[in-house]
Amino acid sequence: MAHGHAMPAPVALPGVSKIVAIGSGKGGVGKTTIAVNLAIALSRLGQRVGLMDADVYGPNVPLMMGSSQQPRVDAENRIEPNLTHGIKTISIGYISPGDKPMVMRGPMLHQIVRQFLQQVNWGELDYLIVDLPPGTGDVVISLVQTVPLTGAVVVSTPSDVSLQDARKALEMFAQVNVEVLGIVENMSHFTCPHCHQQIDIFSKGGAERTAQQFGVPFLGAIELIPAIREGGDRGLPVTLAGPKSPQAAEFYEAAKKLMERAEEAAAASTDVIEIS
Repeated sequence: MAHGHAMPAPVALPGVSKIVAIGSGKGGVGKTTIAVNLAIALSRLGQRVGLMDADVYGPNVPLMMGSSQQPRVDAENRIEPNLTHGIKTISIGYISPGDKPMVMRGPMLHQIVRQFLQQVNWGELDYLIVDLPPGTGDVVISLVQTVPLTGAVVVSTPSDVSLQDARKALEMFAQVNVEVLGIVENMSHFTCPHCHQQIDIFSKGGAERTAQQFGVPFLGAIELIPAIREGGDRGLPVTLAGPKSPQAAEFYEAAKKLMERAEEAAAASTDVIEIS
């Protein structure tokens, strides 16, 4: 942090009531899958939802949402988010399409995060879900400097390595004073399609224990189901099938728990008496 000048205070986005960041300590835990499916589940549960892809190095939201059109820019130079599956979405992947990795320095990154928050015409939203890049760091700092976050969700698999990284993510959110609304255990267990036995590929239940250790809510375990990956690859996430679908049910349960937690956190933050 530069000494001498204070950081600008975060400013709420007009019309956006809750901003929830989805993070993980490392890549490969299915964080974007969780972000996209939670966003759709929230939307199907009657919420107005936006999805901001803040993973500028490897944006997977366009593929998973099945949309690639370039967003329009209006007369006031505001970006119109793409509307896909009923969700307003923005991603660097819409603006610089293709497989070329983005090479970015800190200040540029900060500007993109700010632009995606402040210059996108989000309109009225109950939830803006922000898909963070894996790991800890710059994007989170840019985010908390720009807008007040309602809280964060940490995604982990049950493996020891992933849990170690989830703990790093929990510590990082604590450092920047962002409340962790819960942990989701992804790729929790696998049911053999032939013998219907549950197989714990990564030793199930680790994330729930980590949540208990850190005194953080556990939002649920998402089974390792090929249909979840296939849905993401086709741009038709499993949650589009609705809460009665066995493949989607766990996402809807997690979304309901997240709503409860986010509403509590939002209520608590408005109870604070501002002393100017």
